[in-house]
Amino acid sequence: MFDRPEGGSRALLVELDLGDGHIDDRMNELAALAASAGAEVVGRITGKRKRPDPATFAGKGKVEEIGASKGDTSAELVIFDHPLSGVQQRNLEQALGCRVVDRTSLILDIFAQRARSSEGKLQVELAQLKHMATRLVGGWTHLERQKGGIGLRGPGETQLETDRRLIAKRVKALTTRLAGVARSRATQGRTRRRAAVRTVALVGYTNAGKSTLFNRLTGARVEAVDQLFATLDTTLRRIHVPGAGTVVLSDTVGFIRELPHDLVAAFRATLAEATEADLLLHVIDASAPDRDDQVAAVEAVLAEIGADEIPQIRVLNKCDRTDLSTGVTRDPCGTICAVCVSALTGAGCNELRDALSERLAPETDASPTLPLPA
Repeated sequence: MFDRPEGGSRALLVELDLGDGHIDDRMNELAALAASAGAEVVGRITGKRKRPDPATFAGKGKVEEIGASKGDTSAELVIFDHPLSGVQQRNLEQALGCRVVDRTSLILDIFAQRARSSEGKLQVELAQLKHMATRLVGGWTHLERQKGGIGLRGPGETQLETDRRLIAKRVKALTTRLAGVARSRATQGRTRRRAAVRTVALVGYTNAGKSTLFNRLTGARVEAVDQLFATLDTTLRRIHVPGAGTVVLSDTVGFIRELPHDLVAAFRATLAEATEADLLLHVIDASAPDRDDQVAAVEAVLAEIGADEIPQIRVLNKCDRTDLSTGVTRDPCGTICAVCVSALTGAGCNELRDALSERLAPETDASPTLPLPA
């Protein structure tokens, strides 16, 4: 019998380069995710592999190195910046004698802590259950066993089968309730369209400064802290845009590399604000060393939810931390496609408001976005 170890807050981070590069940036992001989940990072392990090991992902030698570092740092938790299968997670926990968490589980844990609205809690629970259903066998192998022997055989089901049935039942109930949320949002969207209200959605990588920019443009007081996934629930505010009238601006959940597909699916009702917008403000952390990778990750999620064809203005935020000057960038046709701003200081926000006026004017045609300024 194998019971999963109890977790703790002292975390050892593991990042393996499988040929993707940017290992330092990825490790720093993992550390920020761990801190957002409430963990205390006590050590970091890096390495390179051509491909994941089927049994432990990291391989025998690296697992031994992780075990030695765990003893030296008194770590109570090992966090892998990679998705682990149920078998890999079980084998690692047996070898290391502590709880092992993968990237997907870590992100789901953060979302579970941050969800505030009833809709957000439903979405997170659905994603967690779908993730859990794929790895029940990985944690408790004794749940697979049925009682056997003369006089003990019967029509009963294993504990594992019971858990799977209960999870499937709960997933069905949550899916039904979220479908009702989606219908309600669709009705609200039709109401706005009938009233000819234009909509603008803020999208971008987590911690790019979307909520700070939202507060700057609307005067709202949405929580804005230097932390990954500080905002989960969509917030809507009306603003007046000269030349376009009343516009509804929405602040949506941030994206991240390798965002779990179950999480994207669960948050479709929330992300519908982006898919139904007339214009997207793609907020980019201009000071991030890997900003191009962050942009690519956001564009991938937008394509997954069907929002990649919506007109877009790229907002290069945090320009006060770079040598970029505030102002606008235009494409060869003269259409504004990017604006450099500092949401924290307000620099460049007037130019952004002018860009909204120009792009939301009734006669304005959508133009494709151009590469970021160097």
